[in-house]
Amino acid sequence: MNALTISDLEQDTLGHQHLTFVVQEETYAVDTLAVREILEFGQLTQVPRMPACIRGVINLRGAVVPVIDLEARFGGSPTQVGPRTCVVILEVPTGDDLQVLGVVVDAVSEVLEIAPGDIRPAPSFGSRLRPDFIAGMVKSGSGFVVVLDVPRVLDIEELAGLAARSTS
Repeated sequence: MNALTISDLEQDTLGHQHLTFVVQEETYAVDTLAVREILEFGQLTQVPRMPACIRGVINLRGAVVPVIDLEARFGGSPTQVGPRTCVVILEVPTGDDLQVLGVVVDAVSEVLEIAPGDIRPAPSFGSRLRPDFIAGMVKSGSGFVVVLDVPRVLDIEELAGLAARSTS
């Protein structure tokens, strides 16, 4: 049997920082360890015959980065660009590698410290999101923040499958 160390206990009791942002008037959070940077919404190059959730690509210091529209990915219409619209650049684990992807959000809100014990399971009904997209929910102020399961939301194989179906 393995003994718990002080660092194990600290990991269980200390919070993790989460970036919160708004998509279609709902607040979502992702672990800041997955966030590479936040960019002002700017020049996107559209890729022909892609599904609505794949907004296009950007040039990020010489690298081509696909940009996913979260509102469209969640089953809504493409995001209407406003003055606070931005692209959050995330590193998504894919097997033994990390894939860099951007997500379009209406606005970035704040960074919250969330203790793992404060994350509650999502209800099995009442959400407009697929249940596998939700890692949990956290009470914040007068409402809830949905903690996203980033690898599920931005599953490269599933997105590639959507792209293949839209080109056929």
